[in-house]
Amino acid sequence: MAEVEIGIGKSGRRAYSFDDISIVPSRRTRDRDDVDVSWEIDAFRFDLPLMASAMDAVVSPAMAIGIGRLGGLAVLNLEGLWTRYGDPEPVYEEIAALADDRATSRMQQVYAEPIKEDLIFKRIREIKDAGVVAAASLTPQRVERFHKIVLDAELDLLVIQGTVVSAEHVSTRSEPLNLKRFIATYDLPVVVGGCASYETALHLMRTGAVGVLVGVGPGAACTTRGVLGIGVPQATAIADAAGARMRHLQETGRYVQVIADGGMRTGGDVAKAIACGADSVMIGSPLTRAAEAPGRGYHWGMATFHPDLPRGTRVKTSVAGTLQEILLGPAPVNDGTMNLFGALRESMATCGYQNIREFQRVEVAVAPSFLSEGKGYQRAQRVGMG
Repeated sequence: MAEVEIGIGKSGRRAYSFDDISIVPSRRTRDRDDVDVSWEIDAFRFDLPLMASAMDAVVSPAMAIGIGRLGGLAVLNLEGLWTRYGDPEPVYEEIAALADDRATSRMQQVYAEPIKEDLIFKRIREIKDAGVVAAASLTPQRVERFHKIVLDAELDLLVIQGTVVSAEHVSTRSEPLNLKRFIATYDLPVVVGGCASYETALHLMRTGAVGVLVGVGPGAACTTRGVLGIGVPQATAIADAAGARMRHLQETGRYVQVIADGGMRTGGDVAKAIACGADSVMIGSPLTRAAEAPGRGYHWGMATFHPDLPRGTRVKTSVAGTLQEILLGPAPVNDGTMNLFGALRESMATCGYQNIREFQRVEVAVAPSFLSEGKGYQRAQRVGMG
C-alpha cells in the first residue's frame, strides 16, 4: 500500500476506521432465515459471534450467564471488582454516583483492594455451574500468579489481555510471561491481545493461541490514543490481522480466530468488522446499556483505574433496554444501537452471504461521507443517524 509523506524522513500508511468504509451489496440476496451467524472457537460453538468485554461495567457472573444463554460468550475480568470484593454491589453504586471530576481518583482507590484467590475460584464456578461456557481474563503480569487457580476452577477459555500484548516482551526487572511456553504447557485454549498490526498479530498467532484480539484504543471509554498516542483505526487493524491469519494458515494449517475488540457501537459497525475479516467481535459499551449490566448505565475500561497512568475514563451510556433487545431485538430505536446481531444477519442476507466466513469476502468501499450522505434532515433534527 502506498505511503503518505508526513514530512522529510517520515511517512505512513493511510488507515481506515469503520466510519471511513461501507459494505458493497453483491449481485445476490438471500433470505435472512437462511443466514448462519454462528461462531466456533476451539471446541466451543456459539450462536452469536460475540465476546463481551472483560470490563467490570459489562460483565458480572450473572451477566455472563445471561449472555451465554442468549448464544454469546462473556469474559469476566479476574482482576476486577468481582475478585476484590465479596459483595461488589455497593461499590458499583458508589462509582455510579461519583462526580466526573472525582471518578478516576476514587476508582484508583477502589481498585487498590487486593485480589482474593478464593473469589477467583468462586466466580468461575458460578458461571460454570450455570451450564454456560466460562471465559475470563488476566493480564500477562498476573498469569503466573493466578493460573493454577484458574485451572483448578476448570475455566473453559482464558483471555490474556492488555492494552498491547506482544510475544516478545523485554524486561530487565522481571521474567516476562513466555506465551508460547505457557500455551503449550496447559490444556486450556487461550485468546491473546490486543494488537493492531500484521506483524504483531502473526507473532501472537505463532504462540499457539486459538484467537487474537485486535484493537488498541478504539473503545468508548478508552483514552489510550490520547494518553499514549498509539493505535490503528479498526478497519485497517482488522484487515491486517486477517492477512496475518491467512499467512499463518498457509504456514501451519491452523486457523486462528481474529476477534475485533472495540470501536463498535451499532449493528453496522459489527457487520463492517466481519466484512474486514473478523471472525467474531468483542463489545463492551453497547452491552452496558442493558438493564442487566452491572455498571448502572456507566462504562469504564480495564486501565481506567491504573494507579500511575490511567488510560480510560468513566462514561455514561444510560440504560436503553434489555440484553435480549440489544443483542437480538426487537429494537425500539432506529439508530442501529439495538438488535446488533439481527442487523448483522440482515446485512449478510442483503449481500447474499450465508455464513461468517463467506461474508469476510464481501466487497468494501472507501466512503468517508457514507454516514452523512443525504442525511441533512436527520442531522438537523438530531434523529436517526443525526
